[in-house]
Amino acid sequence: MEDDILTIEEVAKYLRVSERTVYDWAQKGEIPSGKIGTVWRFKKTEIENWVNERLSSGARFSTANTTVQVKNILSPERIVFVEHVTKHDALVELADNLSTAPQIKNSQELVSEILKREELMSTAIGRGIAIPHVRLSSVTDLVMSVGLCRKPIADFQAIDDTPVRLIIMIAAAYNQHSYYLQTLSFFSARLKNQLLRDSLLAATSPEDAYALLTKD
Repeated sequence: MEDDILTIEEVAKYLRVSERTVYDWAQKGEIPSGKIGTVWRFKKTEIENWVNERLSSGARFSTANTTVQVKNILSPERIVFVEHVTKHDALVELADNLSTAPQIKNSQELVSEILKREELMSTAIGRGIAIPHVRLSSVTDLVMSVGLCRKPIADFQAIDDTPVRLIIMIAAAYNQHSYYLQTLSFFSARLKNQLLRDSLLAATSPEDAYALLTKD
């Protein structure tokens, strides 16, 4: 942290959050940042001032320990057995499914923004998991769909090169930043459990998968 100009990785280590969180904050203009070409960069002094302001206001950086009530944001109808073998087709199918939720008011925008978000940076987080996510003004409340992939999807460019088998798609209202981060952190942590991942992939019905995801 000696240099005046910091990378996403350095800011993430400094704030003790994931690089993906810093990237999302930068994309939304919620942290002082700028681009050099296509790469995000941060001024150390501005980050320190930003941290001090948040600490003085009582704001929290990490919400990983917050429990999310899955039954409030998911239903069996939004659990899909995906047969596609490409990222694009799988994301479109799942976004179309998510668009059936009453919280989604503009299905075309959802599909478009999900694909655009994926082009910016892969949402595959390793272990065969992808968590595509967006915040939109046309979404009234946080909601999700789950894709259980019958065949591995290799073109997600996961950080560990593992083909994706589980897709957790999350859409939130634009003003739900904290709850949005809580939900992303919750599923990132929970799906580290290999037994849960294996059980989800072995599920024979949406109802079985729903029971696994809503189990305390």
